[in-house]
Amino acid sequence: MPAQQPSCVVLGGGGFIGTNLCRRLLASGHRVRAFGRHCHFPNDLRGVEWYQGDFADPDSVAAAIETFDIVFHLVHGAMPQAANLAMAADVQHNVIPSIALLELCSKLGVRRVIFSSSGGTIYGRPQQIPTPEFAPTEPICAYGISKLAVEKYLVLFEYLQSLDYRVLRIANPFGPYQIAWKGQGFVAAAVARALSGQPIEIWGDGSVVRDFVFIDDVIDAFEAAARDTSDQRIFNIGTGEGKRLDDVLAAITRILDVELNIKRLPGRSLDTPVSVVAIDRARELLKWSPKTPFETGLAQTIEWTRQNRPEIDKLFR
Repeated sequence: MPAQQPSCVVLGGGGFIGTNLCRRLLASGHRVRAFGRHCHFPNDLRGVEWYQGDFADPDSVAAAIETFDIVFHLVHGAMPQAANLAMAADVQHNVIPSIALLELCSKLGVRRVIFSSSGGTIYGRPQQIPTPEFAPTEPICAYGISKLAVEKYLVLFEYLQSLDYRVLRIANPFGPYQIAWKGQGFVAAAVARALSGQPIEIWGDGSVVRDFVFIDDVIDAFEAAARDTSDQRIFNIGTGEGKRLDDVLAAITRILDVELNIKRLPGRSLDTPVSVVAIDRARELLKWSPKTPFETGLAQTIEWTRQNRPEIDKLFR
């Protein structure tokens, strides 16, 4: 008989990465529970157990993760700009509940915690491009600091409680189920506005460089992290290559064959000029590498957005 797949809880399972991850885990034969306050596309999570709750409520979290083997921690309640405007609240809503989660995981015998960190903010203004995992971590925004704090607590809990973990420092993921929610996701926002003929807002002159990685490849990395037996704990997940924001807009223009209405806004201090992660460690140890060319992923994203416009529009009413 084949070995039984480990059971999985996805905290933040109703969001962009969470929805894609739950769908993949279910298709791979896992028992899957999604936890969160909102599920944006419930019809696409049929077969996944939905547990509604607040990450800040330890009783809800405990009930959600009890008896499960692997916990995927994808929750973060604020985007970088919002976190900078309310730093104490960011710690209160994200770091402190994450510590409570790790205490619960140790108590309840969770086999592994896999944390979704930020390859785009954790390194600050890196001196080395692409940036490896051993580069200095000097975030220049509160969001990156809180992500780094959770990483450090994972190290501490492994040392004190033998809690096994993996951290994925994800660059700039994009793809189906990402919506321009709370200003999240340049590709999602640009595609949605392009399809509706609205102005596309871009901070700065378009020269900012980001490492855009398609969501299917990100989910491959989560599955690889769940299986990993190496002695490493932190892995960058990106493409190792950067694209200017203006290059992204040009690609959208080519695929849609329309002229975009671009509204340029002043640059922001929290935006690192260039952010590209090195992925050699993931290639070597996780046997993972991105497979989806950018424009292939972008075309899939555009088509998904076009087909789901009515549902997406409802979320903004």
